[in-house]
Amino acid sequence: MTDNHATSRRPTIRDVAAKAGVSKSLVSLVYSDPSAVGEVRRQRVLKAAGELGFTPNFLARSLAATSGHFIGILVANLHNPLFAELVDLIRLELDTMGEYALLTSATLPSPDGPPVIDQRTMRSLMDLHPKSVLVVGSIPHFGVLNEIPREVPVVVAAAIPQGFPRASVVRTNDAAGVLLAVRHLAEQGHQRIAHISGRSGPVSEARKLGYLAAMRACGLGRYARVEEIAGDLESQGYEVAKRLLRSTRRPTAIVAFNDLLAIGALDAVTDWVRAGGDPIAVTGYDNTFLAGLHRYSLTTLDADNLAIARKAAELLVHPPKARSRGSEFLLDPTLIVRSSSTV
Repeated sequence: MTDNHATSRRPTIRDVAAKAGVSKSLVSLVYSDPSAVGEVRRQRVLKAAGELGFTPNFLARSLAATSGHFIGILVANLHNPLFAELVDLIRLELDTMGEYALLTSATLPSPDGPPVIDQRTMRSLMDLHPKSVLVVGSIPHFGVLNEIPREVPVVVAAAIPQGFPRASVVRTNDAAGVLLAVRHLAEQGHQRIAHISGRSGPVSEARKLGYLAAMRACGLGRYARVEEIAGDLESQGYEVAKRLLRSTRRPTAIVAFNDLLAIGALDAVTDWVRAGGDPIAVTGYDNTFLAGLHRYSLTTLDADNLAIARKAAELLVHPPKARSRGSEFLLDPTLIVRSSSTV
């Protein structure tokens, strides 16, 4: 009975230290700050840990410490493929840097409207003392992040954190991207180019203003038309595109806030063409995996998620020192032309 219990218990730092012939503090340092340990001793510790089947309990260490050994990730929307891709890329970058991340959703779905902040989950994450925090996407009321201790660096990716000026921000240049889309459509001969704007917020506002400026820059200001909706789902893109197609000032092209709205708009255009209507050009934003599917072949803006991920990871692990306000890093997107805009 005793032998079975002994062989089934979880190995500890003490066991690893004894097997590797080093101190417990050195084993702890290997997992908390691997760059601070020489390569020979680090490999000796990792070899001993592997043979024993030891894995460090990061959460227990974080609860016992004033500063944790992991990076907390809050995702605005688990259903948006853009955010899923960004999180995967950032986690891969962190892994190559020897960092551990803990991921959770920042919001709860609301049956009567837009998502709401998941206060309990956010507080639980902070109780574990992350050494830095990443927010991916736009969350309702960024001001809630002011509850995060000032000594904890915060990085925001793919969003504009109004009400939280100390965050470091890495995002796409929205105005430059929309200009590329509008200019591309104008070069195809389109004048009546409409814009489907997503959920109210700073990113949708930036893209809407970018669209209006782009229309003026292309000499098409008088044709500008914005349809604002309270969401960014495919079904909402479908419904607003149907309204546009039935209107007396029917557009010949649509610039959507993101790929999800654009795909909904493309479905509406498909129904329209099947009923005998003329083809309508559509563009999206984000170059999610959906855009490249043969069914959609969606022209869209590629925000260079890999570059965003690398910069975000760098800021999480090596945050700027002595700052009261965060820095903003704007990355210029690239237009990916597919068949949806060459009708």
